[in-house]
Amino acid sequence: MTVTTPPTLILHHYPTSPFAEKVRLMLGYKNLSWKSVVIPMISPKPDVVALTGGYRKTPVLQIGADIYCDTALIADVLEHIQHLPTLYPEPSKGMARILAQWADSTLFWTSMAYNMQPRGLAQIFDHAPLGAAQAFAEDRKAMSAGMSRQRPQDAASAYKSYLRRLSDMLDNRPFILGDMPCITDFAAYHPLWFTRVRTSVLADILNATPAVLDWMDRMATIGHGTMEKFSAQQAIEVAATSTPAALHDDIFQDEHGIALGSQVVITAESFGLEPTQGELVAATRMHYTLRRTDERAGLVHVHFPRIGYALKAASPA
Repeated sequence: MTVTTPPTLILHHYPTSPFAEKVRLMLGYKNLSWKSVVIPMISPKPDVVALTGGYRKTPVLQIGADIYCDTALIADVLEHIQHLPTLYPEPSKGMARILAQWADSTLFWTSMAYNMQPRGLAQIFDHAPLGAAQAFAEDRKAMSAGMSRQRPQDAASAYKSYLRRLSDMLDNRPFILGDMPCITDFAAYHPLWFTRVRTSVLADILNATPAVLDWMDRMATIGHGTMEKFSAQQAIEVAATSTPAALHDDIFQDEHGIALGSQVVITAESFGLEPTQGELVAATRMHYTLRRTDERAGLVHVHFPRIGYALKAASPA
């Protein structure tokens, strides 16, 4: 009998990141061990960019010389590594993915517009160094250039409606789509977690939906798996001394008229528009893979989901 050693998972994150909390909980649900590299909350992030080539959103999952961007793709990677318990139970996995996409976008941005009103910001930066709040605001403004933003009053109204709808879904079952958590639960939980934990002065908004609070308690008990502290330099050394995993013979899905082997640029479609350039070595129905070389990290493969990201040919040098 062949025993497969689980890969070493390195999560680049910071404790108060809501999307990082989504991944930490998924690691706990899968009962996985992982190494924790704490990264800065705002730019510059030179150690992250050494691995990604430009992408700087949080979190990033590293496995050797393979770098996975965006929590939607990270969820798929964790599912492949440890199939059970599944994040995508039948027969509702299509619904689960669609609802998770709504939660990671509409619900998330609504909650953040509510959370980032003056009282929430005051709590977040209560013990931070002078100027930290302003630096954070300028950093996030740069990342969200061109995005329309809700006013806190409008966000509060929408947030209350979304919480009521979630409560309706939790009336007769412990989790959003059934008896066990699925990707929808992890995606819906992390924006609410931020309200409850990081901006608790605003958390009264949750009290009108006790079923949601009970569900949040159930989600919190999942935990974060087994974590070991790791340094950014150690992570970069792992990349530099590793070889990217062999690509599977997935079917090349060409929607752009760009051949494999071309130099391309990938950027997020909305938030965090920092580009990553590299050689396109895979474009499957679900994800893109770029091959690139960094003077510190060496040869790496950087992976992005298709949904939410734009691919274009790189401009000639």
